[in-house]
Amino acid sequence: MNLIQHFVDGKVFKGTSKRTGKVFDPSTGEQSSEVSFATTNDVNEAVSVAKKAFIDWSQKTPLFRARVLFKFKELIEKNSDKLTKIIVSEHGKVYGDAQGSLTRGLEVVEFACGIPQLLKGEFTENVGTNVDSWSMRQPLGVCAGITPFNFPAMVPMWMFPIAIACGNTFVLKPSEKDPSCSMKLAELFLEAGLPPGVFNVVNGDKEAVDAIINNKDIAAVSFVGSTPIAKYIYENCAKNEKRVQALGGAKNHCVVMPDCDLDQAVNGLMGAAYGSAGERCMAQSVVVAVGKIADPLVKNLAKKVESLKIGPGLDKKSEMGPLVTKQHLEKVKGYVDIGVKEGAKLIVDGRNLKLKGNKKGFYMGGCLFDHVKKNMRIYKEEIFGPVLSVVRAKDYEEALRLVNDHEFGNGVSIFTRDGDTGRSFASNVKIGMVGINIPIPVPVAFHSFGGWKRSLFGDQHMHGPEGVRFYTKLKTITSRWPSGIKSDPEFIMPTMK
Repeated sequence: MNLIQHFVDGKVFKGTSKRTGKVFDPSTGEQSSEVSFATTNDVNEAVSVAKKAFIDWSQKTPLFRARVLFKFKELIEKNSDKLTKIIVSEHGKVYGDAQGSLTRGLEVVEFACGIPQLLKGEFTENVGTNVDSWSMRQPLGVCAGITPFNFPAMVPMWMFPIAIACGNTFVLKPSEKDPSCSMKLAELFLEAGLPPGVFNVVNGDKEAVDAIINNKDIAAVSFVGSTPIAKYIYENCAKNEKRVQALGGAKNHCVVMPDCDLDQAVNGLMGAAYGSAGERCMAQSVVVAVGKIADPLVKNLAKKVESLKIGPGLDKKSEMGPLVTKQHLEKVKGYVDIGVKEGAKLIVDGRNLKLKGNKKGFYMGGCLFDHVKKNMRIYKEEIFGPVLSVVRAKDYEEALRLVNDHEFGNGVSIFTRDGDTGRSFASNVKIGMVGINIPIPVPVAFHSFGGWKRSLFGDQHMHGPEGVRFYTKLKTITSRWPSGIKSDPEFIMPTMK
């Protein structure tokens, strides 16, 4: 059995742990590898290496760091097919979706290549007589990332390229369910000229996470995952005086207005709800059907959901692949059971899907509920699977209240032809990322990603300008040079003249 270790100081690091986890190929249900679970001492060793590497890396010019990133970008493009197949083999998503997610991560590398421009400070001459003032952004030190299974390339690449471009070193703890992509990225970064120890990967479970939280030499932690874990990491990192951004769960709504382009809305919802088997923090999992659009919307959605082409991720005909693990598959099916018991109308039931010649893969079909109510668990909780719930609202005002009253505030979309409705919605909805006739409103790399309410713990969003601010600390200098003129002590708060 292939054993996946760690990557520390530019080489494979075996660590001291005897504990391992199983890695599966979701399309077959067969175990493909084992992954070593780092001990606290293993994590501390990686942090110690990163701390030493920071001394030299932080002194490299932004231009030098940018050139390494340009080479890294080139190597990712060269190895795109290999990286994509690694994602498919351990996560299960279809090839095109995996490739697209890699590209969205690559876009952050491209953004980080502009770090010489992004790190420019501000200068003011003569804030007072012969006194100048300027600001600069400097790196924090050792930063860490804890990332989920659903995007083994994209989400880590939302973090470490910007952190490293800013002059920090980085320790990544990827999901133990699909760790191989992060290991390959670390190898490529080293090949691009990144000094050993600047980017390190430790695999593991809660012990590794807690070791990151409690290590005093880690200055900042970035996290993406469920809301309970995001809250846990946020609270405990704060207790340990770390800077933290912890992105949590979601229950993204899509408001469909009666005047919308119905085909556009249906096709957008299909990709947003069932792409990646619904295992996206930006998946649309709730449709708010306003007024008379509800019946034709549900009818058209049902036809599309029933005809979903489900199969292995490397099959070019597949539109949706398996879920990541058997345990997660059973959890999602359990939510469908709950929805039926709660009284929602199950229009399309994908629980009993069987693929010919592939009985062990972690597959289920798409599920579609209608007449879902806001007090139901399938409405309130994040399912993270191919389950779409339709809630009916009598008018725009009721739809807006539904969205704003939900505890999560990650992403939302509206489909309408009316510009006034779209503008009002964008202005008044209490959600961090908004789409207008865009089903998955993930910001591009030079903007920033993040939700509101219980979808984000911390003050700053991820990647883009917010990412640069998160991974640097601001220093402001006020300077006057001696002019030979004698002055007396001043015992009042200094003011500029």
